[in-house]
Amino acid sequence: MSSLPSSVDVAIIGAGAAGLGAANALKNSGLSVLVLEARDRVGGRAHTIMASPDVTFDVGCGWLHSADENSFVKIAGQLGFEINRSLPPWRERAHGKAFPQEDREDFIQALNAFYDRAEQAAAEAAKNGRDAVASLYLEPGNRWNPMIDAISTYVNGCELDQVSILDMDAYEDTDINWRVRRGYGALVAAYGATCPLALNCAVTLIDHAGKRVRIETSRGSLIADKVIVTVPTNLIADEEIRFHPALSAKIDAARGLPLGLADKVTLALDEPHALPVEGNLRGATMRTAMGTYHIRPFGQPCIEGFFGGRYAQSLEDAGDGAIAAASIDEIVSFLGNDFRRKLKPLAESRWAHDPFARGSYSHALPGHAGDRAVLAAPIDGRLFFAGEATSPEFFTTAHGARDSGERAAEEVMAATNSR
Repeated sequence: MSSLPSSVDVAIIGAGAAGLGAANALKNSGLSVLVLEARDRVGGRAHTIMASPDVTFDVGCGWLHSADENSFVKIAGQLGFEINRSLPPWRERAHGKAFPQEDREDFIQALNAFYDRAEQAAAEAAKNGRDAVASLYLEPGNRWNPMIDAISTYVNGCELDQVSILDMDAYEDTDINWRVRRGYGALVAAYGATCPLALNCAVTLIDHAGKRVRIETSRGSLIADKVIVTVPTNLIADEEIRFHPALSAKIDAARGLPLGLADKVTLALDEPHALPVEGNLRGATMRTAMGTYHIRPFGQPCIEGFFGGRYAQSLEDAGDGAIAAASIDEIVSFLGNDFRRKLKPLAESRWAHDPFARGSYSHALPGHAGDRAVLAAPIDGRLFFAGEATSPEFFTTAHGARDSGERAAEEVMAATNSR
């Protein structure tokens, strides 16, 4: 689109999974719709690249979590994307001697015991109305506590001392996890291919003081009857998009739902047949600052690394290439120094330094589990809010974001039809 229209019925801010979900839901509504996206691409935190001619890499989300309830599974079938339904590697497919089976079993027992205590604590907190910090339910002195905290950095994007016990309990996980062979980001991009888009169009102000809403962007301004805001919480919290009049309740809710950090790296693997397809590699490190590694995903000649929380932040802050260097050092410590010459950095994410994300996915701070509903609530029948942070049970996921966009579109239609 070369220039913005002067007016639309519905403006959608952000072309991630939530914005595309809203746009697709409004296609046959009879309303004029435009998605305003600050990037030069759709997908947001879902992004697939060809890291090399023979390695497809999901820089962002890569797993169809709760696949039996994941709305992108049906969409993948409609768009002709192959789904891989094999087991994920993180429990059943251990490789190497860095994490012996006996230790793995002991760790899993400790992890499950923590989740059981956390579930009981959440039930009690729901009764008495007093939320708590999840780290309280680590068993004092348990040797596996640092690695249980590492799991939290992968799942929540942060350590347990920043996680609401009520929010952690609210998340739904059916333990069925599938993948998209061509990439989850590629699927999301295909889902948005027919949506009306204005790319390279960063929104700076949403002025809802008048009868219609005025939106200021890097490409000019336009007027809309209704606006669906789908941007990450950190952008709302930092007031990168300003509202006039100010929406203090939304800003406070966004601050209670900050984006945690999870980063990924892919390393080319020379002599790949020396390692198993779809293996899992991690060590009994007894520390939270650790990576977990997926060996030869889809049989590709690579190893993917995954890092979260404060450790991921420290690696990002160290500059380009630091995540890859740390992953190579750790893999070599597990498999032997001979592997150093077999590994070559291909690509890594740095979501905290991405100006349009500033993190990976939301977690509720202790005492702020209710902020998801606050952030999701419409205002004056004209401003609507979506995104993974507004999902009551599938937050942190692309399908939770998509479904929230569809929910916001339904709210727009209800408000339009009630006039």
